[in-house]
Amino acid sequence: MSFDTINSLARKKKPFLVISDFKAEKLEVFALSELDKHDIEFTINESYEYVSHPHTLNTVTINFDAYKKKFDKVIEKIKSGETYLLNLTQETPIQTQLSLKEMYSLANAHYKLRYKDEFICFSPEKFVQIKGNTISTFPMKGTIDVSVVNAQEKILADKKEMAEHIMIVDLLRNDLSIVSNAVKVDKFRYVTKIGAGAKDLLQVSSKISGTLQKDWHNNLGDILKSLLPAGSISGTPKKSTLAIIEDIEAYKRGFFSGIFGVFDGENFDSGVMIRFIEKQKNQYVYKSGGGITLDSDVHLEYQELQDKIYLP
Repeated sequence: MSFDTINSLARKKKPFLVISDFKAEKLEVFALSELDKHDIEFTINESYEYVSHPHTLNTVTINFDAYKKKFDKVIEKIKSGETYLLNLTQETPIQTQLSLKEMYSLANAHYKLRYKDEFICFSPEKFVQIKGNTISTFPMKGTIDVSVVNAQEKILADKKEMAEHIMIVDLLRNDLSIVSNAVKVDKFRYVTKIGAGAKDLLQVSSKISGTLQKDWHNNLGDILKSLLPAGSISGTPKKSTLAIIEDIEAYKRGFFSGIFGVFDGENFDSGVMIRFIEKQKNQYVYKSGGGITLDSDVHLEYQELQDKIYLP
């Protein structure tokens, strides 16, 4: 499939699901009426009712020294001026008796997707949303455990988290300016609580919006191509940071940290594919990570990577 396929379907107002890998090199596009025969299911629901369930994922703890080597290489690249913010991710083996389909059914999330017997994601993060002629994006940067004393005050006052968030907001504001006019930050650093398995997390987001041309349906594929990969899970500046990610992470993200979105015939909504479980032969791996800046602490980043491994 190609971005031209998306242009064609949106121009004809035909509802579809699009799934893109991280590097926007592999696209899957499906008519909504044909998802069953492809063994794909999704849910987009901002007002879902949380249903509790046992925390069923057992992790195989990743090696701290191996993670630190990658972290140190990122810091070297930041010091050399090749990147200012890089989202460093990796795979963590997990153990569970559940199938992907069963985990998908249990998970609570705004954006859920199961792709055959290959992967699932249950993401709290929007990519872009288009309603009418308004395009909005919602970068999510900054995470803290609710159980921390004065958690909200601490995360909002943290200088490292503030700097990281500002960089991502600036990057995505510039990205939206490529495809829309009158770009503005509607809401800066607001806090939401999300269920994270055995614990709750606070996450910090912002809302940025712009105005599209009235005929944006004709060019939806081009709009998405211009915005991918998503800045919140790559970094800035985007081009050089993507090259560093390729070198340092030393594994293929695949569809992890890509996006999936739905065009309903009029509007478009999409999520970033974080909180991601992939089936590899007879084993599951959980792909997760976090943003690294010059002020990052390797121990805290290592812990954040672990905190993001859960079935919500």
